[in-house]
Amino acid sequence: MSQKIGIIGAGGMLQYHAPGFKAGGAEIVAICDMNEEAAGKAAKAYGAEHVFSDSQKMLDQLTDLDAISIITPNRTHKPLAIQALQAGKHVFCEKPPALNAAEVAEMKVAAEKSGKTLMFNFNNRARPESYAMRKYLEAGEIGTINSAQAKWIRRTGIPGFGGWFTNQAQSGGGPLIDLLHMIDLALFYMDYPEPSHVLAQTFDNFIQDKGFKGPWGIPDVADGVTDVESATHGFVRFKSGQVLSFQVSWAEMNKREEVSVTYQGTKAGGMVRRLFGRDGIDATAIDDCELYFQEHGRSVNRSIVVEECEDMGRIRSAQNFALTLEGKEAPLNTPDQALALMKIIDATYESARTGKPVEIC
Repeated sequence: MSQKIGIIGAGGMLQYHAPGFKAGGAEIVAICDMNEEAAGKAAKAYGAEHVFSDSQKMLDQLTDLDAISIITPNRTHKPLAIQALQAGKHVFCEKPPALNAAEVAEMKVAAEKSGKTLMFNFNNRARPESYAMRKYLEAGEIGTINSAQAKWIRRTGIPGFGGWFTNQAQSGGGPLIDLLHMIDLALFYMDYPEPSHVLAQTFDNFIQDKGFKGPWGIPDVADGVTDVESATHGFVRFKSGQVLSFQVSWAEMNKREEVSVTYQGTKAGGMVRRLFGRDGIDATAIDDCELYFQEHGRSVNRSIVVEECEDMGRIRSAQNFALTLEGKEAPLNTPDQALALMKIIDATYESARTGKPVEIC
């Protein structure tokens, strides 16, 4: 019997969640959005029978739902996830997991109490490049990753001014929390070692400059709040002695948008990278997936060829959730990993605020 899923949020990410769930054999039963007209249009487009503007009414009326997908602004992730878990539903939540680590810890406890699956849309783990890279890592061909560098940098990528993206109370932060994917991906390749300390700095040089607005996002809000960073640079040391450096930005003086993880292992190095011709324009992107070896005294670089994936794993990530519920695949991520990631993000903001290294407990 297929899993029955209700989706909260009729925004842009629905175009990936819906086909992903269907590819995993699930049925989309309901769409819920505060804008009931938008929910209705989405329900018609994706074949959902029911339309709601209130998530509690959806849960009360559709008691046979198996799972809930959350595609809403960051501040609503925790309350909606806990609401669904307490109603006995599995949850697939958009990134970031929540506003901070304390909220993720609450979500994790709710999942454990309910006995239900809680997963997050860390979609870059589901890219073909990542599946290929994990095979080499799990086969032992890379060895231990000593160090890694994670980047998601944009030159003109501020997603609107004064809306929830740029309001720290509603979003939890700026590009660091919005574009956390490459930090997560680096940690995923490193098998999520336990962090020890973070040293970081945020910058807000261009966060009020509308010349740095990206080609996507939400409309500006004239009397709204813009109080987040435009860029973050940081360094994480792990208890194992491994290290990770990262650079994340919406607005920074870079040549082009780059989304990448590069790592150095004890047997080989590697890189997964996407370069955009323009910020956020996929049609001009160039993808690389490479491994670096020393063989017989010579440097050998190997290109890993995989199928093209313009959506950066978003559909496959949702499919993995549906297949996980069916017991056909292992989950691509866990609440423990989400909590560890958010602890690093919290420590990054605290280090930037204090100007000192921050210990992670």
